[in-house]
Amino acid sequence: MSKNKKLISIIVPCYNEEESIPLFYKEIEKVRNKLTEVDFEYIFIDDGCKDNSLGEIRELARKNSCVRYISMSRNFGKEAGMYAGLEASKGDYVAIMDVDLQDPPEMILDMYKTLTTEDYDCVALHSPDHKDYGFVRKLFTKMWYS
Repeated sequence: MSKNKKLISIIVPCYNEEESIPLFYKEIEKVRNKLTEVDFEYIFIDDGCKDNSLGEIRELARKNSCVRYISMSRNFGKEAGMYAGLEASKGDYVAIMDVDLQDPPEMILDMYKTLTTEDYDCVALHSPDHKDYGFVRKLFTKMWYS
Protein backbone atom coordinates (compact mmCIF):
# COMPACT_ATOMS: atom_id res chain seq x y z
CA MET A 1 0.00 0.00 0.00
CA SER A 2 1.09 3.50 -0.80
CA LYS A 3 1.05 6.20 1.85
CA ASN A 4 -0.19 8.74 -0.69
CA LYS A 5 -3.13 6.72 -1.98
CA LYS A 6 -6.57 6.59 -0.41
CA LEU A 7 -7.68 3.19 0.86
CA ILE A 8 -10.99 1.44 0.15
CA SER A 9 -11.97 -1.23 2.67
CA ILE A 10 -14.32 -3.89 1.37
CA ILE A 11 -16.06 -5.73 4.21
CA VAL A 12 -17.47 -9.10 3.20
CA PRO A 13 -19.56 -11.00 5.77
CA CYS A 14 -19.67 -14.72 4.96
CA TYR A 15 -21.79 -17.56 6.22
CA ASN A 16 -21.35 -20.87 4.39
CA GLU A 17 -20.22 -19.21 1.15
CA GLU A 18 -17.28 -21.37 0.07
CA GLU A 19 -18.52 -21.50 -3.54
CA SER A 20 -19.22 -17.75 -3.75
CA ILE A 21 -15.94 -16.52 -2.26
CA PRO A 22 -13.69 -17.26 -5.29
CA LEU A 23 -16.29 -15.79 -7.68
CA PHE A 24 -16.63 -12.63 -5.58
CA TYR A 25 -12.86 -12.28 -5.31
CA LYS A 26 -12.44 -12.59 -9.08
CA GLU A 27 -15.03 -9.84 -9.67
CA ILE A 28 -13.75 -7.46 -6.99
CA GLU A 29 -10.21 -7.83 -8.33
CA LYS A 30 -11.45 -6.59 -11.72
CA VAL A 31 -12.67 -3.46 -9.96
CA ARG A 32 -9.39 -3.03 -8.09
CA ASN A 33 -7.48 -3.26 -11.36
CA LYS A 34 -9.60 -0.45 -12.82
CA LEU A 35 -9.25 1.84 -9.77
CA THR A 36 -5.48 2.12 -9.78
CA GLU A 37 -5.48 5.50 -8.01
CA VAL A 38 -6.57 3.88 -4.72
CA ASP A 39 -5.49 0.91 -2.63
CA PHE A 40 -7.85 -1.82 -1.49
CA GLU A 41 -8.14 -4.03 1.53
CA TYR A 42 -10.60 -6.89 1.70
CA ILE A 43 -11.87 -7.95 5.11
CA PHE A 44 -13.73 -11.24 4.96
CA ILE A 45 -15.75 -12.16 8.03
CA ASP A 46 -16.18 -15.88 8.70
CA ASP A 47 -19.39 -15.81 10.73
CA GLY A 48 -19.07 -19.31 12.18
CA CYS A 49 -19.21 -21.05 8.81
CA LYS A 50 -19.82 -24.79 8.81
CA ASP A 51 -18.39 -25.34 5.32
CA ASN A 52 -14.91 -24.58 3.95
CA SER A 53 -15.45 -20.81 3.67
CA LEU A 54 -12.63 -20.13 6.13
CA GLY A 55 -10.28 -22.32 4.09
CA GLU A 56 -11.14 -20.37 0.94
CA ILE A 57 -10.58 -17.07 2.75
CA ARG A 58 -7.25 -18.22 4.21
CA GLU A 59 -6.08 -19.26 0.75
CA LEU A 60 -6.91 -15.79 -0.61
CA ALA A 61 -5.08 -14.15 2.32
CA ARG A 62 -2.06 -16.37 1.67
CA LYS A 63 -1.95 -15.28 -1.99
CA ASN A 64 -2.81 -11.58 -1.58
CA SER A 65 -1.63 -9.28 1.21
CA CYS A 66 -4.70 -7.07 0.61
CA VAL A 67 -6.90 -9.83 2.04
CA ARG A 68 -7.51 -10.03 5.77
CA TYR A 69 -10.09 -11.97 7.68
CA ILE A 70 -11.84 -12.32 10.98
CA SER A 71 -13.05 -15.73 12.09
CA MET A 72 -15.92 -15.59 14.58
CA SER A 73 -16.18 -18.39 17.15
CA ARG A 74 -19.79 -19.09 16.12
CA ASN A 75 -22.55 -17.60 13.99
CA PHE A 76 -23.38 -14.19 15.45
CA GLY A 77 -25.31 -12.90 12.42
CA LYS A 78 -24.55 -10.56 9.56
CA GLU A 79 -24.82 -7.38 11.62
CA ALA A 80 -22.18 -8.56 14.10
CA GLY A 81 -19.96 -9.50 11.18
CA MET A 82 -20.41 -6.09 9.60
CA TYR A 83 -19.58 -4.40 12.90
CA ALA A 84 -16.43 -6.52 13.32
CA GLY A 85 -15.38 -5.57 9.79
CA LEU A 86 -16.01 -1.88 10.42
CA GLU A 87 -13.95 -2.04 13.61
CA ALA A 88 -11.07 -3.68 11.73
CA SER A 89 -11.17 -1.52 8.62
CA LYS A 90 -8.47 1.04 7.95
CA GLY A 91 -9.98 2.59 4.83
CA ASP A 92 -10.72 6.16 3.91
CA TYR A 93 -13.79 4.68 2.23
CA VAL A 94 -15.67 1.56 3.35
CA ALA A 95 -18.06 -0.69 1.46
CA ILE A 96 -19.98 -3.60 2.92
CA MET A 97 -20.74 -6.14 0.22
CA ASP A 98 -22.58 -9.45 0.02
CA VAL A 99 -20.27 -12.21 -1.15
CA ASP A 100 -23.02 -13.79 -3.27
CA LEU A 101 -22.69 -10.91 -5.78
CA GLN A 102 -26.13 -9.43 -4.98
CA ASP A 103 -24.16 -6.20 -4.76
CA PRO A 104 -22.40 -5.86 -8.14
CA PRO A 105 -18.73 -5.07 -7.39
CA GLU A 106 -18.46 -2.87 -10.49
CA MET A 107 -20.81 -0.39 -8.78
CA ILE A 108 -17.87 0.59 -6.59
CA LEU A 109 -16.50 2.46 -9.61
CA ASP A 110 -19.56 4.74 -9.78
CA MET A 111 -19.82 5.06 -6.02
CA TYR A 112 -16.18 6.09 -5.69
CA LYS A 113 -16.56 8.61 -8.50
CA THR A 114 -19.63 10.10 -6.80
CA LEU A 115 -17.83 10.39 -3.46
CA THR A 116 -14.78 12.05 -4.96
CA THR A 117 -16.41 14.40 -7.49
CA GLU A 118 -19.66 15.44 -5.84
CA ASP A 119 -20.57 16.86 -2.46
CA TYR A 120 -21.47 13.57 -0.75
CA ASP A 121 -19.82 11.70 2.08
CA CYS A 122 -22.02 8.59 1.87
CA VAL A 123 -23.53 6.66 -1.04
CA ALA A 124 -25.63 3.50 -1.17
CA LEU A 125 -26.79 1.05 -3.77
CA HIS A 126 -30.48 0.38 -4.37
CA SER A 127 -31.93 -1.67 -7.24
CA PRO A 128 -35.50 -0.47 -7.83
CA ASP A 129 -36.44 -2.41 -10.97
CA HIS A 130 -35.43 -6.02 -10.13
CA LYS A 131 -35.91 -7.08 -13.76
CA ASP A 132 -34.11 -10.37 -13.21
CA TYR A 133 -36.29 -11.40 -10.24
CA GLY A 134 -38.97 -14.07 -10.59
CA PHE A 135 -42.60 -13.34 -9.77
CA VAL A 136 -42.49 -14.53 -6.15
CA ARG A 137 -39.27 -12.68 -5.35
CA LYS A 138 -40.65 -9.49 -6.95
CA LEU A 139 -43.78 -9.82 -4.84
CA PHE A 140 -41.87 -10.22 -1.58
CA THR A 141 -39.40 -7.48 -2.50
CA LYS A 142 -42.25 -5.09 -3.25
CA MET A 143 -43.88 -5.97 0.07
CA TRP A 144 -40.60 -5.43 1.91
CA TYR A 145 -39.96 -1.98 0.45
CA SER A 146 -43.54 -0.77 0.92
